[in-house]
Amino acid sequence: MSVSRETFLPLLEALAAEPDPHTTVSDPEAALEVHVADSLSGLDVSDLSSARHIADIGAGAGFPGLVLALALPRAQVDLVEAAGRKTAVMDRLIQAASIPNARSVTARAEDLARVPAALGGGRDAYDAVTARAVGPLAVLVEYAAPLLRDAGVLVAWKGERDAAEEAAGAAAARAVGMAVEEVLPVKPYRSSENRHLHVFRKTSPTPDRFPRRAGMARKHPLA
Repeated sequence: MSVSRETFLPLLEALAAEPDPHTTVSDPEAALEVHVADSLSGLDVSDLSSARHIADIGAGAGFPGLVLALALPRAQVDLVEAAGRKTAVMDRLIQAASIPNARSVTARAEDLARVPAALGGGRDAYDAVTARAVGPLAVLVEYAAPLLRDAGVLVAWKGERDAAEEAAGAAAARAVGMAVEEVLPVKPYRSSENRHLHVFRKTSPTPDRFPRRAGMARKHPLA
């Protein structure tokens, strides 16, 4: 999928002007690579590029979610972030860059997943979940599973591969009804090294005991 650089200029300008950006990279030229190009690498996963409902968990400064919303105008992208200060920044970026198909959600992923989609929550609501620089794979699959629809995918941005982390992620995935789909090496920009996309697919319904209460996934990972 090819998206022109101009598509992202309003977002980059808004990020550069933001007084509280929650990222150390806000210069437009640097952010074009570190944030935009890196986020766009996720579109190498066909299930993400065709998704219509996406949750970006631990969205932080808004990446990859804001970039994916611009690249996929037919998709609705929910930027899920527990810290209200960060969602306030994302709201300003959404408004400044005119991104109508993105919205911030001030909530922990676990809390969002407790409420059925029919009641305005996120359980079984998303075709794809994304996570960039959020946590270990074992934690991410536990966050993502109850949010995903049947056969939905989690796409996690990671650096150099770690066999122990991957084994723990695979074990946790089995416990929540997911499975490892693939690990894609990507090189989003010239100076990037050892970038990988870890893809997990939801293969069966998430057991009712998930999500566990907020914080348990990090304190006591399944694996």
